[in-house]
Amino acid sequence: MDSIEDWLRRPGGLAGHLRELRRNASLTGSQMARQLGWTQSKVSKIETGKQMPTDEDLDGWIAACQASDVARATLKTLLAEAQGLHQEWKQQVRLGQTAIQQNYDQLVSRATLVRNAEIIYIPGLLQTAGYARSRIEEGVRLHGADPGDVESATARRISRQQALYDTSKTFEFVITEAALRLMLCPPLDMLAQLERLIHLADMPHITLGIMPFGRQLSIAPQNSFLLLGSHLAIVETFIGEYMFHHEDAAAYSAVMDRLLSDSVIGGECQKVIRRAVTDLRRAM
Repeated sequence: MDSIEDWLRRPGGLAGHLRELRRNASLTGSQMARQLGWTQSKVSKIETGKQMPTDEDLDGWIAACQASDVARATLKTLLAEAQGLHQEWKQQVRLGQTAIQQNYDQLVSRATLVRNAEIIYIPGLLQTAGYARSRIEEGVRLHGADPGDVESATARRISRQQALYDTSKTFEFVITEAALRLMLCPPLDMLAQLERLIHLADMPHITLGIMPFGRQLSIAPQNSFLLLGSHLAIVETFIGEYMFHHEDAAAYSAVMDRLLSDSVIGGECQKVIRRAVTDLRRAM
């Protein structure tokens, strides 16, 4: 299912608001279609989140249902948020991978609390140069960015890690054990990456949690996300980057709490990493 559809269909989202508005106006889907000069399938697609309405579509819907000023303002805000979901990411991809890293530099520098959950990747702030280069090369393959930008983007990502040594900030990371074992870079680069994690797990203002294989979990780690403070959650997918605010960001924060509670930290975390190191050395 398309991620824009997820956004439109979510509880309290635009699709549900429009459907409720039509019903409250005592209009059937076919009546709404005739009044607006649309096909009935267009009404259905908008109400189920399969099609994002244009500004003109929304104005027509509001007029047909004689919506209140409060409902109008809510709907306009929801549509603006949906329209903006892909904009920043697509602009950055066109500008290149370095621009993406620069944007993250600014976000991290302003945050005093950084929380990152990753399912199969090592978090960007914890990556070695070799691992980061492989991830950025993957981004080039997926998004068609300039391959000549890889080295500068890698350097930018690594330089951002200076934030880790700012003890006025708090960092919390959660990964699954799979992130330690999937070979997403050359073996020697992966070995260096694992050894770096062992070192970082000792830093007092950094919490590294690992969800080990065989442990019963209270919540499924469905997708990766980055939380900056209490107000912004960023979710990256194969096709774009989505930013969530307010109550949606709070929901991701609650998920992060649960993921951390399901993880091992401190010495137990380092044991899981060392087992991965041992197995990797044997396989090399």
